[in-house]
Amino acid sequence: MKINHGNKIETTLGELIAAISEAAFEYSDDTKEAYNLACLTLVEILKGALPRSKSIDWRFPVTKYLH
Repeated sequence: MKINHGNKIETTLGELIAAISEAAFEYSDDTKEAYNLACLTLVEILKGALPRSKSIDWRFPVTKYLH
């Protein structure tokens, strides 16, 4: 993991998941709760990392791939 000047931290997805999971298991009473907490945290982090452009259509074209 590398910390750049400013607000960016260079890391891999695996390192991010490991860090989130470790914290979730530390603060949770059971395994299921820890996994749910880690999942919600990761979703919020990734949602915050998405570009804010309105020109990008994030919907998946489901009908195109139904075979």
